[in-house]
Amino acid sequence: MKLAIAGKGGTGKSTLAAALALIQARRGHRVLAVDADPDGNLAAVLGATPAELEKIIPISRQKELVEERTGAKVKQYGQMFKLNPEVSDIADGYGVKIQGVNLLVLGAIEAGGSGCACPESVLIKALVADLVLRRNDTVILDMEAGIEHLGRGTARGVHTLLVMVEPSLRALDSARRILRMGSEIGLKDIRLVASKVTAPADEAFILSHLPGQVLAGSIPWSEEIRSANQRGGPVLDQAGPEMVKSLEQILSNLKKP
Repeated sequence: MKLAIAGKGGTGKSTLAAALALIQARRGHRVLAVDADPDGNLAAVLGATPAELEKIIPISRQKELVEERTGAKVKQYGQMFKLNPEVSDIADGYGVKIQGVNLLVLGAIEAGGSGCACPESVLIKALVADLVLRRNDTVILDMEAGIEHLGRGTARGVHTLLVMVEPSLRALDSARRILRMGSEIGLKDIRLVASKVTAPADEAFILSHLPGQVLAGSIPWSEEIRSANQRGGPVLDQAGPEMVKSLEQILSNLKKP
């Protein structure tokens, strides 16, 4: 399974990504979770300890790695560099094992904007493509509000794009942009996950504003999850029975066309 999760910040992308990764890992699957959100906190939601968090260095800040693989110096302009760097060993060599899940943190690209043709950007895009197209593991990507790391070629390997949306007009606007981008790059299976749902009317509100979209499931508003984000620890261990059932149902629905 190759799964990308996107949505407006605060909709619960990292919570869903971490929970699905933990469920799959505890079922005996090899799972690679990729934090592709520059403001992401996937490690913490997976249950990383403070000591483990200190050890995580995002790929974009691995200066020696970037320069070695691309043949260019970081933050120097007017250079020629490899557009197809070797990346196949990065997930295993630079990932961090947390609660049975191999985590890879991509980090932010600081030079030239999101579309910059800088060594860090080239390496990360090549890495994402390799993870999605070539690895046999379960791969779960926690994306930023957009899906810039996914190109037309990479989209061939993504089985499903989940768009997180809560019952608010701002989240709906963000969801529309993501849906449009996903369609433009050729993603075939795009589904919604309703987040912070307090009543069936919330699902109806979301679907009425996004007609024709498929709902993969809903995540209820949870005081336990809110508190868990303050206490730390694996989010799945602190979710109540209703929340766990909802998360497992989403995973089950993903296996259906």
